[in-house]
Amino acid sequence: MDLLDKLRAVEERCSTITDRSAIPGLTIIDRVLGPCEVVVQGRPTLMFGSNNYLGLTLHPDVIEASRRAVVEYGTGTTGSRTANGTLAIHAELERTFADWFGKRHAIIFSTGYQANLSLIGGLCGAGDVVLIDSDSHASIYDATRQTAAQVIGFRHNSAESLRKKLERLPGGGRNRLVVVEGLYSIRGDVAPLRDIVAVCRAHGAYLLVDEAHSLGTYGPNGLGCAEDQGVLHDVDFIVGTFSKSLAGIGGVCVSDHPELRALHFLARAYVFTASGSPSNIASVGAALNVVRRHPELRDQLWANVRRLRQGLRDLGYVIGETESPIVPILTGDEERTVALWQRLLADGLYVNLIAPPGCPVDECVLRASCSAAHTSEQVVRALGIFAHASLQMQSAV
Repeated sequence: MDLLDKLRAVEERCSTITDRSAIPGLTIIDRVLGPCEVVVQGRPTLMFGSNNYLGLTLHPDVIEASRRAVVEYGTGTTGSRTANGTLAIHAELERTFADWFGKRHAIIFSTGYQANLSLIGGLCGAGDVVLIDSDSHASIYDATRQTAAQVIGFRHNSAESLRKKLERLPGGGRNRLVVVEGLYSIRGDVAPLRDIVAVCRAHGAYLLVDEAHSLGTYGPNGLGCAEDQGVLHDVDFIVGTFSKSLAGIGGVCVSDHPELRALHFLARAYVFTASGSPSNIASVGAALNVVRRHPELRDQLWANVRRLRQGLRDLGYVIGETESPIVPILTGDEERTVALWQRLLADGLYVNLIAPPGCPVDECVLRASCSAAHTSEQVVRALGIFAHASLQMQSAV
């Protein structure tokens, strides 16, 4: 087998899309017209495929903070946090996160992906056990592959499956890390964190909750699903990302465990990666302040979620059961899913397409994401495009 055969297979798969339509995964956004509208292939397009849940990417406070940081600090740090890459604004952002969560410690990372790599890779090694939800994000799976720890999967969102897996392990160990997500990014379902916390406490396991998609959107203070379910202070490690509600790039971990600080020297993905750029770090700090000052943004988001979900149901689309900012449209067959995605885009609506290897065969999904910045008129327009695409698909059969 040639080293390049695996790449050729991908190209052959792309070549099956032989018409003039866009190719999934290779869509170029020409211009950004607003937080929820872009230009694709020369035409204005509604953006319902972004993780810009609170619509802060173009917020004036966020942009101004980024501009000032470039002027004051320059464009980049040119070094890792452990070398020359820790600026005063990095430390300030960590203090802000710790204060927001009511936790003793916080550490920030250059990407959310890197946060999971650093935390799981830094905590776990030979002789340890990592138990992960079967629907975990790629960053969690990749983090476990870099360790010598034993890795055990348990059934998605099943505290009972987790309990059985833990009971089969030798007793008395405090070297078990359970990893789950608050809100899962493909099907938009929420973890039963109260039950999972209870199982972890009963079996002496540490718990890490990745709140990437739920940070800013769930809970009375926007701290995520752990806060929303009343277990924030029962979780050992909470990971969040900046690239969703906080409109930037990066990640964070907060914890009451003082040992978290040792990751500054121990986590390879942290030690050997340049720190976040000044403009990005400053913009995230500004976005965080907006989130804390304006809880009404979450109200706007959830109103749009309910409006879109009801509209899709009325049109006959099958959607995920859980009410969340991620609205999965269950389409099944890959060929049909790609065709529907292309029709939507041609009509001026962008959503995400989830196909193998991102999901099992015949379980393809179109993922629409809501934002607080979507206007009522934009939601109505989007539903109109969904209606038109459905009619076109029916007539093509």
